[in-house]
Amino acid sequence: MRSRVIFGHCATARVLSLVLLLSVCCLSGSLPAQSTVKIIPPAAEAELVSLLEQGRKLEGQRRWGDALALYEEALHNRPGERSLEQRVDTARIHYDLGRRYLDTSFRKATVTLTESQALDLYTQVLLKINTHYVNAPNWRDLFEHGTLTLETALGEAAFVENNLKNIPAERIETYRQDLRRGLATRPIRDRQDVREAADYAARLGLQELGMPAAATILEFTCGATGALDEYSTFLTGDQLNDLYSQIEGNFVGLGIELKAHDHSLLIVNVITGSPAEKAGIKPGDHIQSVNNRSTIDLTTDQAAELLQGEENSIVELVAVTGSESPRNLSVRRQHIDVPSVDRVKIADADNGVGYLKLSCFQKTTSKDLDTALWNLHNKGMRSLIIDLRGNPGGLLTAGVEVADKFIEQGTIVSTRGRNPQEDYTYGAHKAGTWGVPLVLLIDGDSASAAEIFAGAIRDQHRGTIVGVRSYGKGSVQGIFPLNVAGSGVRLTTAKFYSPNGKAYAHVGVEADVQVRQTAKPIDNRLMLAQQVDDDPVLTAGLQAAKQTTARQTTAAAR
Repeated sequence: MRSRVIFGHCATARVLSLVLLLSVCCLSGSLPAQSTVKIIPPAAEAELVSLLEQGRKLEGQRRWGDALALYEEALHNRPGERSLEQRVDTARIHYDLGRRYLDTSFRKATVTLTESQALDLYTQVLLKINTHYVNAPNWRDLFEHGTLTLETALGEAAFVENNLKNIPAERIETYRQDLRRGLATRPIRDRQDVREAADYAARLGLQELGMPAAATILEFTCGATGALDEYSTFLTGDQLNDLYSQIEGNFVGLGIELKAHDHSLLIVNVITGSPAEKAGIKPGDHIQSVNNRSTIDLTTDQAAELLQGEENSIVELVAVTGSESPRNLSVRRQHIDVPSVDRVKIADADNGVGYLKLSCFQKTTSKDLDTALWNLHNKGMRSLIIDLRGNPGGLLTAGVEVADKFIEQGTIVSTRGRNPQEDYTYGAHKAGTWGVPLVLLIDGDSASAAEIFAGAIRDQHRGTIVGVRSYGKGSVQGIFPLNVAGSGVRLTTAKFYSPNGKAYAHVGVEADVQVRQTAKPIDNRLMLAQQVDDDPVLTAGLQAAKQTTARQTTAAAR
């Protein structure tokens, strides 16, 4: 059993949803004929040096989430930059480790799993990688990354507190050195070698430090998936359940999206009809405390731990809007159905321009969109704007179904993987197609399924794309449940391509009408223009919709 999903790019450090690459070459002698030298302009090199210095400061402050977000954004703008790739990998190892040890289900697994059970879990993950991952695995690379992950964990307070309490640092360092020597001579040729080497590390840790074998093997497990790509990962029991809730579009919580910002927690989005909205929380608000605990230097994951709870339980918040006085709020956690289609309205009554926000692609998206389209049709819709800004993606099938509502025939998207069963072309069906003139709004955070939809509309000449180039995520992930500890694994199983056969990875979808959106200072804080009345992208979208409608009306009159 598995779920075929394409995930957005921002599920790591940028935003936590509580809807719950300058190459430097040292050359001597002649340069091989097939090699190329990247010429870096001095200004760009200085910018990179400054960025890396900024990242090092964040690392020194143990702000791994902020460092990862900084490096990932820079890498997106400089694909293939080796120095950034290395920093991303280091920051992600630390960040993921911190998240794991905030996770109750993971901490429980380190204590309750026997050595045999942990090894079985590791073996299952390796088998899933061997069978389903888009590229043939390099077993030595996977094991070495697991070793790096374990060595990193040995220096992290969260790991030490849970597994090595009261063990002197000198003994931990001795184990680290003994481990390196013991692994240096071990052959790593296949999955069995990988399993045996991890078992050796676990037994050595138990012998020298009294370290639980499961804790050691779980670090190798997480390190193996972390070595693959930025979208593949081991899923704890709680993470797997949360993921299924996101796919289904329902969960228990407050209904907010937030991120760490300016020594507090910034509300990025509030779900319509959620407990947070009913309590008066708005996008742009800052949360200063949660249950009397200050949010200064609190990470989004630590906030998640505080904000989560049983249905109908209460969380106490102190929220601030701009320069207003702080507000004390009591918010009840409730069951929430997440709307993938929101803000449905006629944006221009004189010209019949409909508007809706498509925030994600989940199981209910197709049905929700049908309801919204008929609603707008009955109100006199003559053209339609679909806002995909900030949409991180979701289900592959949902993206295809949405595109199929507006395209009569032809390819929507094709997928290709190492396994032949991943090679598939999704086509449009004429039945039930809406012929309304279409405008899509995109930005740099529109990703995966949102790009499939926008790319199909572009290649099939079905509408106008307004905004800036989308993120450029071009891979499909599968969710594979495991039969140990209720956990799972998310693996990249295929790449996806536009109707014209172009890859989306690191390319994205270009807008037909380029409109850059800048941030505006409001009460000494930065808020995106789309959060206030002045929205140049929407303004350009309205203009494009009116022009398309006018052309259609003129053509029909002839």
